[in-house]
Amino acid sequence: MAEQQPADKPEVKRLFIKVTRDSLPQVKDKYPFIYLERGRLEIDDASVKWIDSTGNVIRLPVATLNCLLLGPGTSITHEAVKVTAAANCSICWVGEDSLLFYASGQTPASDTRNLRHQIELSAVPEKSVEVARRMFSRRFPSADLAEKTLQEMMGMEGYRVRQLYEQKAQEYGVGWQGRKFVQGKFELSDITNQILTACNAALYGILSSSVHSLGYSPHIGFIHSGSPLPFVYDLADLYKEHLCIDLAFSLTKDMGGRYNKYKVANKFKDRVIEMDLLQTIAKDIESVLGEKNARRHRK
Repeated sequence: MAEQQPADKPEVKRLFIKVTRDSLPQVKDKYPFIYLERGRLEIDDASVKWIDSTGNVIRLPVATLNCLLLGPGTSITHEAVKVTAAANCSICWVGEDSLLFYASGQTPASDTRNLRHQIELSAVPEKSVEVARRMFSRRFPSADLAEKTLQEMMGMEGYRVRQLYEQKAQEYGVGWQGRKFVQGKFELSDITNQILTACNAALYGILSSSVHSLGYSPHIGFIHSGSPLPFVYDLADLYKEHLCIDLAFSLTKDMGGRYNKYKVANKFKDRVIEMDLLQTIAKDIESVLGEKNARRHRK
């Protein structure tokens, strides 16, 4: 018997196109990643094949991929992992549409050029602050940040975000008592804070998958520190205003006092698709780190 869907669940919109023979990348291209869900990865004649939930079999050109993103309902054989690793293709385990990130597997021979570049920048204080300035300049395009310290720029950003919350609350006519989140007690927050928390988590999932697939580390940041994913949090601040903050306040009244996770997920995905986030992330990382992405351009 088919599972009955909730009456208030809207049509599901997806960030990723279903993998078919027609949608596979050409051998001449090098793709950052392919997302898979509800199927099985096996080996057939030394090549990796994907068997989806309807029984279709598709051979995956793992040598043309930087990373496989494995979503819900996927399984992979030991031999498929070996062949994928031999092709220098990493694997990440993610939630639906990569809105959650669980773990990653790096190949022993993976290209570390991007990682080395990231480490070199973070290890030199002057270079690290310069990267931070490039990130802050996205939010303060008219400000002179040349002589600002990291602490001063973080203070400017904190004030800007507080003002942004107040501005959006007035724009959408929403009562706002400040950002409040208690770990493990999602339901105790008000609707606006619940939407903010959910959208932030989804954004972190997408960014974690992208950072891993491009050969960088989420653990080496330039602004944030003392947290599990500082580079992810650094990047997230480039997109939160539109993807999380504006969306949270605009949706609050529509919720009518009742949090609807399906509506939040679909509206969030709409905005991700609208701004072409999956392509934008790679370009923005290149821009803020000051060097073209090695894995995307390698032969």
